[in-house]
Formats: sequence, structure tokens, C-alpha cells
Amino acid sequence: MRNLHELPKFADKLGYLYVEHAVIDRDEKAIAVHDAEGTTQVPAASLALLLLGPGTKITHAAIQTLADNNCLAVWSGEYGVRFYAQGLGGARHSRNLIRQARLVSDERTRLQVVVRMYCLRFDEPVDPNLTLRQLRGKEGIRVRQAYAEAGKAAGIEWQGRSYHREQWNAADPVNRALSAANSCLYGLVHAAILSGGYSPALGFIHTGKQLSFVYDVADLYKAELTIPLAFRMAAEGDEQLERRVRLACRDRFHQDRLIERILPDVHRVLDVEEVQAGEDEFADDEAKPAGLWDPEEFSADTPIGTILKFRSTDLPAPDKEAAHDRDDSGTGSTVSSG
Repeated sequence: MRNLHELPKFADKLGYLYVEHAVIDRDEKAIAVHDAEGTTQVPAASLALLLLGPGTKITHAAIQTLADNNCLAVWSGEYGVRFYAQGLGGARHSRNLIRQARLVSDERTRLQVVVRMYCLRFDEPVDPNLTLRQLRGKEGIRVRQAYAEAGKAAGIEWQGRSYHREQWNAADPVNRALSAANSCLYGLVHAAILSGGYSPALGFIHTGKQLSFVYDVADLYKAELTIPLAFRMAAEGDEQLERRVRLACRDRFHQDRLIERILPDVHRVLDVEEVQAGEDEFADDEAKPAGLWDPEEFSADTPIGTILKFRSTDLPAPDKEAAHDRDDSGTGSTVSSG
């Protein structure tokens, strides 16, 4: 098995693939997709994300091949718009996750990240005298303008964002197209986040959901990529809309080099340096045990009573029955059955 140093960086990947009603297995060092149209070989090393839709069966060997090549496997619903489960990302170190957790756990540093995330969305410099409420208002105006401009360019009258997940086909074409496009964007961002060793759950603007950070990062690109694309696809007709949206997203993401942008943008908003190849000490051996944490404020020889700040009277009372069993055993050990 190759180690992670030999794998292509996430930025070098080509994109994603959505598969449904097919069987996927390993074919040498690639994977093979078997469906009604025949068999297609897919080079796993160049794939960033594999979306597994309904009716898909995948072998253990194929999953191992994807994992070995740092390709994220995501189990999704029809049209790729529901998220059920995910595989493991490519990073084996935890330094980025620890920093992310530290930043999100302190209100001051979290606010700094939130402000950087909003500022990154604007083409012009942002007035430093704005409040967070004013910044959010400015972002709301930007998004509404993006919808209006996309609708005007596509010749579609925008009625607002509205759809029901339980009644997918009840939504108008442009709302369905937006959902399908954003689903593709979420999947690719999710793959990038895991590849960089971050948690998709620890969001800064969004919170309380396992994909909060995915939504944070994806919002950086919607006005530029998925909104105009969805309107354009909806204007071309309703036939096979979701499939056309997925294919158009794949081409547009590749054209705009989105995969190359995601992790650098994440590093920028979190103010971290990118981990270079060879800096992941667990890349050669992912099963290598981790080190032990040593606190800076206390030494390893500090009495635990000082650390926990308890007195002996704070400890739970001894279990009298267990003590009686120890006395009766004559061996000083608790009696056990079986």
C-alpha cells in the first residue's frame, strides 16, 4: 500500500463522480462501475469525491482503493441531495482539527474567523467600521443581487428560494436546480475539509449540525458558481434537469479550479499555514500510535489533588459490599463469578 506522501494533493484531483443503480468494484488500482450501459474504469487517484446514489452496491475492495487514494466516498440520496454517510478523509494528523476546535471555542477568535469569512466574499475592501450585523446585511444584499442578476440573465422571474425535501418535484425547476447544484458543491467542499484534517461539524457562522463548517465554506462560492449555473440550467428546460446540473457543475468547478481554491481559502479564514507533503508524521503508517499529551501549566509530577482541586472527603465512599467480598476471599481481590 502506498503511503500518503505518495498520493496526489487534494488540489491536484480532477473532481467528483455521481453513481446510481450500479455495482462498483476494484479493477487493479482503479475502480470499475458496472451499470446498464456497460463497464467504466475510473482512476481513483484522480478522483476527489465519489457520490453513491440509490441502487448502488460497492465492494469492500473498492472502498479500500478509494481510501488508499484519498477519495472521499459519500452515500447520498436521489439526485445527490440527501446526505447519509461518509468515508474517512486523507489526513492522519490532528493539528488542523485541534486549531479549528480552539478557534471555535473562544468567542473572540470565532468572531475573527466569521469576519474573515464574510470579507472574503466581497470583491472590494470592507469598511472596518462596520458591525457584524451590518456585515451580515451587506452579505444579504449581495446574495439577493446574485439571484436577481442570474434570473435576469436566464430570463427567469425569481420567486424566491422555496422547496420541500419530502416533495422534491413540487418545487419549480430553478429551485430544484439550485438544490442539486449546491449538493454537488457541498460534497466537494466536504471532501476538501476532511482531506485537510478539519471537522465538517465545527462551523463558525453555521452551528449545531454535523455539516456546519461545510455550509460555511460552500457559501464562499455560491454566488459565483452555483447560483448562475442553476438558473442557466433551469432556463434550458426541465428534462433530466438534475443530471444536467451535476454535469454542468463538474465542468464549471473544473474550469474555475475550485478544488485548488478550497483548502487555501480554509487556511486563509482560519489563519493557518498549509501542511506540506512530508509534514504529516502519520502518513507513512496510519496505525502508528499517537504521542501522549503533557500539560504546560502543570508538570507530570504535580499531585492530582492539585490538578482536580478535590479533597479526600470529596471522593466517593467505599463500597462496603465489595470490601466485604474482598475480606471473605482471603486474597485481597474482589470475588467474581464465571
